[in-house]
Amino acid sequence: MSQEKKAVVALGGNAITREFEEGNIYQQFANTRRSLLGTVEMIKQGYKLAITHGNGPQVGNYLIRVEAARHLVPPLPLGVIVADVEGGMGYMIGQSLQNKLIREGIHRDVVTILTQVIVDRDDPSILNPTKFVGPFYQRDQVEKLQKERGWIIKEDPGRGYRRVVPSPKPITLVERNIIRQLFDQEVIVISTGGGGIPVYVEKDGTLEGVDGVVDKDLASAILAVEIGAKELFILTAVEKVALNYGKPNQIDLDTMTLSDAKRYLAEGHFPPGSMGPKIQAAIDFLERGGEIVVITSVEKHVEAIEGRTGTRIVPLI
Repeated sequence: MSQEKKAVVALGGNAITREFEEGNIYQQFANTRRSLLGTVEMIKQGYKLAITHGNGPQVGNYLIRVEAARHLVPPLPLGVIVADVEGGMGYMIGQSLQNKLIREGIHRDVVTILTQVIVDRDDPSILNPTKFVGPFYQRDQVEKLQKERGWIIKEDPGRGYRRVVPSPKPITLVERNIIRQLFDQEVIVISTGGGGIPVYVEKDGTLEGVDGVVDKDLASAILAVEIGAKELFILTAVEKVALNYGKPNQIDLDTMTLSDAKRYLAEGHFPPGSMGPKIQAAIDFLERGGEIVVITSVEKHVEAIEGRTGTRIVPLI
């Protein structure tokens, strides 16, 4: 293990807007402050840090606002919404972290960088979008919405009908060089929020936005590789990764090797909509030089830093 401590911490969007809460701004700030306890501990231990975060609940709420106000103001495309939410959540996380550091007497700069993530313009998900976003609709509304707005709408089983958008695989970050410079200078960088803003490269080298979303965990792994981080902490709703999750024969895992992770993922233990992208992110990071991935809950972050809980994924044991 490298002596210099360099890590990316990936906060889940559900850690900031909780399912059982209204999700007002006061609750979001309170949840943000709670979610940073482990991050502050890492800063005390001398880590160079970059922070990423999810944005699913927040983008969903934004889309509801857009639909509710469509008759009053022009709607915004999804890429701009992702950028807006990345900025707003970066402000909340950044200010909350700055205040904690001030109270601890720790002098570290904190900055939020809006991050564009390059994807392949021919990514299969662009032709066959599957990522559900925004409000639910009734079946008799679907045809009109598809015709008037050009949306693709599919049934979200048991819940209703929703718009689906592409979720292309992230390739690299447009702002990777400046993020790495700041990271190396011990600035705490909040970036790649919600997976970043998806863009593709035109033939002349210019950038064009994609009306879609990028998986936060996969983008966090790209960020970690590109800034030279050695550790990746993925904070989610569960304390440990499990096989046979939710079944009588559930097995919580303390440690996995890279080969274990690949095998379990191939065997279907980690569904695409939940733990799957986190395990894939861990695989991507370790295959490209990362030294350890820790998956645990926000509440157990401090204990996981100390090695007392969480699931640790490593190249070899």
